Amino acid sequence: MYEDYWQLAAKPFESTFDSRFFYQGESQQAALHKLRYAIESRRSAILLAGPSGIGKTLLGQALSDQLGAEVGPFVRVVFPLMSSRDFLVYLAEELGAPPCDPPQLTTEESLRRLEFFLDENARSGKHAVVVVDEAHLLEDSGLLETLRLLLNFQHQGQPALTLLLIGQLPLLSAMHRFAALDDRLDMKILLKPFAVEETSSYLEHRLEAAGATRSLFSPEAVQMVHQLSQGIPRKINRLCDLALVVGCAAGQHTIEAAQLQSVSDELLTVSAAAA
Repeated sequence: MYEDYWQLAAKPFESTFDSRFFYQGESQQAALHKLRYAIESRRSAILLAGPSGIGKTLLGQALSDQLGAEVGPFVRVVFPLMSSRDFLVYLAEELGAPPCDPPQLTTEESLRRLEFFLDENARSGKHAVVVVDEAHLLEDSGLLETLRLLLNFQHQGQPALTLLLIGQLPLLSAMHRFAALDDRLDMKILLKPFAVEETSSYLEHRLEAAGATRSLFSPEAVQMVHQLSQGIPRKINRLCDLALVVGCAAGQHTIEAAQLQSVSDELLTVSAAAA
């Protein structure tokens, strides 16, 4: 809609994952390093937590792109609100465990399929990774004990898979209340919002990736973006995308701080009206 006006090849602030636009701030770089180490060292379980909109899911997708061929399959569970039986059936299917004939879709059958597949996978020199997104919901679904038991699958005394739990900050409290799984976690990683310098670098990186050849946000506007978004990437994307739309409609050459404040006020007004 506004790409031609701002002389861009693409929209710079889409929230979908695109490796060209992926920006690694200090917290993201450290998290990726730790996650790769844990998986490549074949640790049992890892936890990645952070506020809503911080980029946890995108980081998980970036992680999968960086892992070597010896890691796999890499399975993501994006809807953890299932029964234990359904979860195990789903996991066996996603991992590619050989089906039974005829299929019974029972817990016992799924566990046998998982045990056989993980053992064969490990024998071939590979290591499976199971990522559970929105893991802060697991306490409500009653899957925490099921996940703990999954960690009992081993091959020659080593974990047959790595479980990566990704969720919002309440996930930390849920693990504290469920010590049996918390004790099995090899690593806990907390993603933090961008500092003001990182917000500036994030804007610059994404605009350059979209084809920008000049600064579209004034220095004061960049400061305002950080203040209004609190360094949360999803909020930055929403705010800046709308600012570019409004700036295009108004025929502006550069996005200024006052305009960002106006856009933010409009977003808050709409949210309040919908409440």
